[in-house]
Amino acid sequence: MKLDATDLRYVTSDEFRVLTAVEMGSKNHEVVPTALIAQISGLRNGGTNKLIGSLAKRNLVSKVQNSKYDGYRLTYGGYDYLAMRAMSKRDSMHSVGNQIGVGKESDIYIVADAKGKEMVLKLHRLGRISFRAIKDKRDYLGKRKSASWMYMSRLAAQKEWAFMKVLHEHGFPVPQPIDQARHCILMEFIDAYPLRQISEVPSPGKLYSTLMDLIVRFALAGLIHGDYNEFNILIRRNSGEPIVIDFPQMVSTSHENAEWYFNRDVECIRTFFKRRFQYESSLYPRFRKIMAEGHSEGGNFKLDVIVAASGFGRKDMKILEQVSSTKILFLKYLILAPLVHGDY
Repeated sequence: MKLDATDLRYVTSDEFRVLTAVEMGSKNHEVVPTALIAQISGLRNGGTNKLIGSLAKRNLVSKVQNSKYDGYRLTYGGYDYLAMRAMSKRDSMHSVGNQIGVGKESDIYIVADAKGKEMVLKLHRLGRISFRAIKDKRDYLGKRKSASWMYMSRLAAQKEWAFMKVLHEHGFPVPQPIDQARHCILMEFIDAYPLRQISEVPSPGKLYSTLMDLIVRFALAGLIHGDYNEFNILIRRNSGEPIVIDFPQMVSTSHENAEWYFNRDVECIRTFFKRRFQYESSLYPRFRKIMAEGHSEGGNFKLDVIVAASGFGRKDMKILEQVSSTKILFLKYLILAPLVHGDY
């Protein structure tokens, strides 16, 4: 869904209280009963039904009727408002501008602080397109059903925030993280183009070497990007230097499939440079050699350990990996199904 912040300033504190109550009720209810919303919100003078109606008109909650009771679900619009209000109260974000990017599982907007400084707001939206069908096949979160995609979007944002923060603190070419709330991340605005939009560069060989060196640098610090391609690499307009973005799929070099992820990152760059710039090099990093060299140097500098210690634990990582692996299986099914059934 598209972010519409027009009504954000007109939502009252009591309405936000009710909206928060719906969010809290969603932790244990697929459809949150109206009586429970009233109980959680704790409004002394009542009027919960009227406030819920106002929120529903703005599409911040959605009414659901079933055989047992009537209730409400939080929408992504409501989740957006809760996140933006949290950032606004911390004075990290003041206004919302145009949408500048859209992906399978995120939306990107230009926003600004109170002084007019431009920033980038990324909203994670896991499961909003074709992968919504996966939810019917397998639920990783027990009683979390309707809220599961929002919860996993929140986990994805927390993971990206944790990795971006530690990478930026250790001098890696990534955006400066500014704030994070629920499924949203606020980061610095960088005047750059996505690599996929660039048709020619002064020296393809130099850029190729720089990008491969970054893969090695990540690995020596204990990390693998996992989606290192022309969509997630920005090129600064003034200097031509690369900036790496998008970290929800980042994994440790100790991951059981680490070599596969590493090789895929390497191959994505090789394939792109061959196709776009007609540049092909026989030189590229090998995972086992890099790991052997890292161990021989005796380095104990592991960012994956620092990230795990920062609060984004193994359990949260496992949930996101399960979802990611299910998506891969789902995509393989979409590709192979026509062949199995003879539809060419």
